[in-house]
Amino acid sequence: MALLPTLLLVLAVAAGVSAGEGGEEERTYIVRVDADAKPSVYPTHAHWYEAAVMSASDSSSSGWPEGGPLIHTYSAAFHGFSARMTPSTAAALASAPGVAAVLPERVRRLATTRSPRFLGLLSSPPSALLADSDFGADLVIAVLDTGISPAHRSFHDRGLGPVPVRWRGACSAGPGFPPASCTRKLVGARFFAKGYEAASGPMNASAEARSPLDTDGHGTHTASIAAGRYAFPASTLGYARGVAAGMAPKARLAAYKVCWAGGCFDSDILAAFDAAVADGVDVVSLSVGGVVVPYYLDAIAIGAFGATEAGIVVSASAGNGGPGGVTVTNVAPWMATVGAGSMDRAFPANVRLGDGQVLDGVSVYGGPALEPGKMYELVYGGSSGGASSSSSGYSASMCLDGSLDPATVRGKILVCDRGVNSRAAKGDVVHRAGGVGMVLANGAFDGEGLVADCHVLPATAIGAAAGDKLRKYISSSTKQRPATGTILFEGTRLGVHPAPVVAAFSARGPNPQSPEILKPDLIAPGLNILAAWPSGVGPAGVPSDVRRTEFNILSGTSMACPHVSGLAALLKAAHPTWSPAAIKSALMTTAYVKDNRNGTMTDESTGAIADAFDFGAGHVDPMRAMDPGLVYDIAPADYVTFLCNLNYTEQNIRAITRRTADCRGARRAGHAGNLNYPSMSATFVADGTKATMRTHFIRTATNVGGGRATYRAEVRAPKGCNVTVRPSELAFRRDGQKLSFVVRVEAPVAAARKMEPGSSLVRSGALTWTDGRHAVRSPIVVTVQAPLE
Repeated sequence: MALLPTLLLVLAVAAGVSAGEGGEEERTYIVRVDADAKPSVYPTHAHWYEAAVMSASDSSSSGWPEGGPLIHTYSAAFHGFSARMTPSTAAALASAPGVAAVLPERVRRLATTRSPRFLGLLSSPPSALLADSDFGADLVIAVLDTGISPAHRSFHDRGLGPVPVRWRGACSAGPGFPPASCTRKLVGARFFAKGYEAASGPMNASAEARSPLDTDGHGTHTASIAAGRYAFPASTLGYARGVAAGMAPKARLAAYKVCWAGGCFDSDILAAFDAAVADGVDVVSLSVGGVVVPYYLDAIAIGAFGATEAGIVVSASAGNGGPGGVTVTNVAPWMATVGAGSMDRAFPANVRLGDGQVLDGVSVYGGPALEPGKMYELVYGGSSGGASSSSSGYSASMCLDGSLDPATVRGKILVCDRGVNSRAAKGDVVHRAGGVGMVLANGAFDGEGLVADCHVLPATAIGAAAGDKLRKYISSSTKQRPATGTILFEGTRLGVHPAPVVAAFSARGPNPQSPEILKPDLIAPGLNILAAWPSGVGPAGVPSDVRRTEFNILSGTSMACPHVSGLAALLKAAHPTWSPAAIKSALMTTAYVKDNRNGTMTDESTGAIADAFDFGAGHVDPMRAMDPGLVYDIAPADYVTFLCNLNYTEQNIRAITRRTADCRGARRAGHAGNLNYPSMSATFVADGTKATMRTHFIRTATNVGGGRATYRAEVRAPKGCNVTVRPSELAFRRDGQKLSFVVRVEAPVAAARKMEPGSSLVRSGALTWTDGRHAVRSPIVVTVQAPLE
């Protein structure tokens, strides 16, 4: 049956209530259709979509925005369109023949002189990975972010060859971004704002550029981490001096601006994915927070599947919701989900109190210093004396705008609690109130995790324990003996121990959508990362900051993600026949879990030993990833089987994959954990009827180590569990050969019976295949859940 007549009928009935009538408000929906359902009367899919939407409305054509009712049309990573409609219209449309899915749009939020050397890439002569990949030359990395600052010297094109002939992208000119902005380095630049403006109204042209120009800084920063050229000297306000370089210095960049002042809108992100696939990129880097919804409702997961199917590696940030559990986002198995770790570099800025205590802190501040040797009075914003007459103690404790009493704050160092508003914004509030300095104190949730920010006044961040000591010191003061202190800025310190640690903010597993897939996949440097910064944006990111710096230091999984994106480009350049899954496997199975003291990596927020839900397979090791020995490959059809085993309906699967799925055979064949993933995660629910719970994982390894090799299994079973591998030896006769094996896991239920109802016990282990030259490591995570009653 042709889609159009039925679709128009359904829409006409549903559109009896127009936008704003009956209490319904229009919002943006993304509609996925079967591409081959287009009636032949329409010359293009866009004509078909537009006719369908306009016929559904009682409004005249003059009531539509200029250009018609459609926001975006999609044809490469996705088939369909986005448009504004009421929820009832969208619900009716979802059941129309030929419609695979109707997704409500969601708004996403944005989630290096040292890191190349820390990762072993910056050396003389160049590292093997850089040399073998020619520094990523002729690979194109797409950065979906806030745009780019094209004139920055991190993006110069000296010494680069012609733009790859296969490149099909465009350079969209606009305010601050002339056509000549694209070069042999920045080969393409586009911007996508229709979804943003459809939801938020026309953009403020005085504050934002309707062009690929980066007026925020985030996109320039992430792009240079992935593929910035060598730049010397580089520093931020005198901190982190050295050579700045991206992971793949000669890789080409394509900037897709999808994030604006109001956020990053799904319809625009999906349009960027669609364009990137059509343009011919090799890697997509997405430092944007995800949402916890099923994959068939997740626009990023759907766009990423289309890109992966086209042979493109997709790297995404895990999110900054840590240190709490089940906070990881962007968890689809066809994406590399990247958490954040630290490096062996710090920026100490300690607090010396009047009673002699010294509290460890960190900061990046290069402005006028506090008077040497002088002790300043300390005031806690949450005390009655710190708040303005119109504010609560809570608002003042958070140093929210307008919450402080200038008469009390002037000339003093204010203590602010972390949370609600941004860290740099708190300093701005203190500065405008007349404070001479700020100490930003963590709360219990933040733990001991510290982030060095470029503050607008002398300021530092301290951990939760130090914060408690500081508040106690202030509360015990009197008028006769006021609390006093100062901040001691110590610059840049290298060789810090331990490193890496898992950053406190880095989002943690387990995977909320499919616990059979361990997420995050791995971690990379994401704490206090120096990278390129636009000339028109202050380093603190607040409007009052008139300072200018060529590089800035930021923290987040946003910074970790492009490290992996750039490394993926290097691997793809060195191994052009490898699939996205093989590249991700190489990065995961060669990752390490030890720090520079040879102890297991710790959790920055607590100092305790971290586990696989914190760091996934471990910290990325690019040199070993170049020659992993074995990889676990996955074809697009394998993801269909995986989705079948999640009990997704055939329509759900079609919404993600554009494929018709017959799940009967797939569900008989196994379970979701049998996706050929480089890690293994088992979840058991103790029901009291069995003494032991069992499961198995089927895996297939591909030999990429070069010729004959015999690998033997080494198992470190999770505590209290039994793990067997059959066969325990894999004898490969040639490169490219595939051999399969089964991992059986048994977990006793005795421990679960002693646990609180509904609580969980997590144990981690690993399977490592070794041939004497390679070590191919896969984490094994077992979660035992106690019965609810």
